[in-house]
Amino acid sequence: MASFPPRVNEKEIVRSRTIGELLAPAAPFDKKCGRENWTVAFAPDGSYAWSQGHRTVKLVPWSQCLKNFLLHGTKNITNSSSLRLSRQNSDGAQKNKPREHIIDCGDIVWSLAFGSSVPEKQSRCVNIEWHRFRFGQDQLLLATGLNNGRIKIWDVYTGKLLLNLVDHTEVVRDLTFAPDGSLILVSASRDKTLRVWDLKDDGNMMKVLRGHQNWVYSCAFSPDSSMLCSVGASKAVFLWNMDKYTMIRKLEGHHHDVVACDFSPDGALLATASYDTRVYIWDPHTGDILMEFGHLFPPTPIFAGGANDRWVRSVSFSHDGLHVASLADDKMVRFWRIDEDYPVQVAPLSNGLCCAFSTDGSVLAAGTHDGSVYFWATPRQVPSLQHLCRMSIRRVMPTQEVQELPVPSKVLEFLSYRI
Repeated sequence: MASFPPRVNEKEIVRSRTIGELLAPAAPFDKKCGRENWTVAFAPDGSYAWSQGHRTVKLVPWSQCLKNFLLHGTKNITNSSSLRLSRQNSDGAQKNKPREHIIDCGDIVWSLAFGSSVPEKQSRCVNIEWHRFRFGQDQLLLATGLNNGRIKIWDVYTGKLLLNLVDHTEVVRDLTFAPDGSLILVSASRDKTLRVWDLKDDGNMMKVLRGHQNWVYSCAFSPDSSMLCSVGASKAVFLWNMDKYTMIRKLEGHHHDVVACDFSPDGALLATASYDTRVYIWDPHTGDILMEFGHLFPPTPIFAGGANDRWVRSVSFSHDGLHVASLADDKMVRFWRIDEDYPVQVAPLSNGLCCAFSTDGSVLAAGTHDGSVYFWATPRQVPSLQHLCRMSIRRVMPTQEVQELPVPSKVLEFLSYRI
């Protein structure tokens, strides 16, 4: 595990450049709970979604969003952007062209996830030959997890409700689609369970994953869809085999509730964020902690009831596999390199709750308590040829297979992200 260096002088840390802001309207829900922006999500086709709370989700074409920032400056009030985008898209817009929608979900929205289909990926329920829905390759779905335990599935291009999944009994805290285009959806809930849904089988619930003794906060698929990480209260970090729906292992190391997780693009690393003021980078194949990013200086043990002005709320892996973004209660967003144990860039943010990288990795979005979204340029660095080769190898080889390669020990350490 990496040791902590002396605290870095703030003048040495680069401030991230602000790209834009999407500010939630102050009325009619000003200063009321329920409008929190618990999830930000980018879709592969350029649409972008975030929750404004109080039942509504807004879908905005990301390319048009960037144009508005360039034309009108960084700030953008959601009501005014709605008027501009609606006029633009009202005249003969193509069916599958990203368009703005405001969706009323019927209850407070806690989680969002985009899913797209690959037609050759058939439903796992092979005995069922007839389905209400035939998802094409050009179709994009949005899953919304609600306060009442329901999950609603929407067609992004039309805003039409397709499915209403009702098995959870508490808040649906997080949602994630399998990256392989199978439209397998996993939901994490305060009812202490994870549920696996097959949307190609009209939303059939395939499996209930049990093991958490308390609330489940977040879940994430590995890039090859074979593994799932789930995190929750009581220091819980679980890894699941998604072919057999069995638990692989429990990762031990955090000292408080674990609230967010994300895999690296090659699946070789797993990042988890906790109220213990730390982000850990794990090897999910061995359970080892490879790196520790501390948000409290000097680093001291934090247990239940610890310093809640340093609680880490969210973590996200960049698409280059070199950077991790974290968001904490100390009003800072941090960008870390996986080979450095201090931030390489920072940005100020009050009342932040969640963060996610854009599809191309050039922008980080963060949601806040008041329903607004803020955007920053991410660190720019050309990955080395060695790192690109490492990612290519690790996409197809777990740590155990890498360690058996007939190569020098230093190369093995590099391929295992230990140097």
